[in-house]
Amino acid sequence: MAGKTREIRSRIKAVANIKRITHTMQMIATARFQASQRRATAAQPYTRKIAELVGELSKAATASGGASQGGMSHPLLCVPEAVTGKELLLIITSNRGLCGGYNGNILRKAMLHLKQANVDGKQVELQVVGRKGSGFFKFNGVPVSENLTQFGDSAKFDDVQALAEHYMTAFTTGEYDKVNVIYMAFETMSRQSACVLPLLPMQDPTADVKPDTAVSTAQVDYESSPDPQELLAELLPVTVKAQLFQCFNEAEVSEHIARMIAMKAATDNASQMGKDLTRVYNRARQGAITTELTEMISGAMALA
Repeated sequence: MAGKTREIRSRIKAVANIKRITHTMQMIATARFQASQRRATAAQPYTRKIAELVGELSKAATASGGASQGGMSHPLLCVPEAVTGKELLLIITSNRGLCGGYNGNILRKAMLHLKQANVDGKQVELQVVGRKGSGFFKFNGVPVSENLTQFGDSAKFDDVQALAEHYMTAFTTGEYDKVNVIYMAFETMSRQSACVLPLLPMQDPTADVKPDTAVSTAQVDYESSPDPQELLAELLPVTVKAQLFQCFNEAEVSEHIARMIAMKAATDNASQMGKDLTRVYNRARQGAITTELTEMISGAMALA
């Protein structure tokens, strides 16, 4: 019985140590989440406004000179003439684990996308961000063309800009028919979802133009200098860079949320396990005391 109580006492100490570790990790994830959320929130108005500006300029360009040609024409908006059947797929995962189903949801989405591409007879070239994604595809025997390790835990705009420029060059030269990004999109604190973003070719800028409410009821005609076509040639690459950078920012926010939730659940489970083990320990200790008292009384009665 003494050995059992010692074993339970050792388990209680181990659970308490685990609880301290998971609680510390929860606090670290909370602090990092707040910093990454501020960074992602600060970039959202810029990304949204530049998309709106591109949409307005696209409408103006179509009305002025593009209508005779059937609409807007730009290398980033059109599929290359020589279709190769190749697609570049960028998958953004985390470098660390202990973040619940974050990586699992992204990789499940990626595998479904790859299966659908195989059914359609398309060739997909994979590029992976994060050690968890690299390890997953290596374990499953899925070939990866490049593991992008330069981003670390927090992507910098200069690195994302260089990657976006490489993608745009490869797309415009006809190396790929499309470029997609799979990442965990941040919607709210309680909702993050793995999604596929068609990065290239860009979607029609005039399709989802959502102007500000202050000017939504008024028809505004912009006078631009130089002409809208030339402005779009400058703004469309900037839009691609902003979209890709926003993907990295939202993925980082979602990762910290997932880790924060997972560590909180682990801390709560450790607390409950500690209470259960303490209850078991008290019962075992009380049983040992009762047994010793019974043996002492029985011995005294035998000697009487």
